[in-house]
Amino acid sequence: MDTLFVLAVTTMIVVIVFDYTNGFHDAANIIGTVIASRAMTPMQSVVIVGTFEFLGPVLGGTAVANTIGKFIAVGDLPSTLSLTIVLCGILGAIFWNLATWWYGIPSSSSHALVGGLIGAVVVSAGSDRVIWGFSDLAHGHFSGFTKILLSLILSPVLGFWVGYFLHKGMRWLMRNEEPSANRWLKRFQFISAAGLAFSHGANDAQKSMGIITLVLMLGGFITQFEVPNWVILACAMAIVLGILSGGWRIVRTVGFGIYKVRPLHALDTQLTSGLLILSASLFGAPVSTTHVVSSAIMGIGSSERPKSVRWAKAKEIVSTWVITIPGSACAAILTYYIVKGMVGNAI
Repeated sequence: MDTLFVLAVTTMIVVIVFDYTNGFHDAANIIGTVIASRAMTPMQSVVIVGTFEFLGPVLGGTAVANTIGKFIAVGDLPSTLSLTIVLCGILGAIFWNLATWWYGIPSSSSHALVGGLIGAVVVSAGSDRVIWGFSDLAHGHFSGFTKILLSLILSPVLGFWVGYFLHKGMRWLMRNEEPSANRWLKRFQFISAAGLAFSHGANDAQKSMGIITLVLMLGGFITQFEVPNWVILACAMAIVLGILSGGWRIVRTVGFGIYKVRPLHALDTQLTSGLLILSASLFGAPVSTTHVVSSAIMGIGSSERPKSVRWAKAKEIVSTWVITIPGSACAAILTYYIVKGMVGNAI
């Protein structure tokens, strides 16, 4: 069997596995506040979230896929080398996802993917193969790594402040309500959690869609960067299966470890996160659901009772954010050297 074909198929399977780990890693970000506020049972939450998670990538377009699939320039390299680069980058991201999931730390799958690809590209082909986008930024244009990095940095800042002011406004609107209003707040979460799941699918599944489309181009199976329908469906199914598996280790951190979440906090978190992530998807900006949801909870807690926010846990999360790109890059570099040692001059 042709080596190039086997390598391409293997890489696409690994990308699907990454999409699956992304799903169960990020499941906590979507269902954590729902569970903490007791708006749904775990079974209800995964069914509703799974349904709308599938619809996200199917109906959400391919703008994010285009951004992710075009920030590394490896198309003119030998096909076996370029596919090996992508394979090692994805393996590095998977390793980071599994490691942070094991320790219950809500890190960013988006950061891990970007870091893994950068590490594999730099070690094998040089830093000039990464589309950094710094020169475009000087002219007011966002492209390549700069666009991705700015999206990942600005989204948690916006998550904090949008959550802060939204919760302030919601508390003012409900200042005269009776405790029985919590029943309605829990019911509204069926809609807000569905919206968050849809936006997560529309953003996160597209990242894997972009990588698989890149693999198809590098392998010579397609001639232009256009996401095939079967890729959309495959990535949608993979991320839904990951969601249904549930990242229960991280649910405790998101739902209980940052701030004591009640129905109004949960609703505001879901509204804030869903709005920001869906807006980013429409502009082709890959953002981290982990960052947006966690920062929204911090902002909501700060607007109500800053001393009750568990800032030690928040500091731990932020520290993980900072080290994810270099950490996953190192994992991808190590993976590349292992693969190179196994196959020798074949790449």
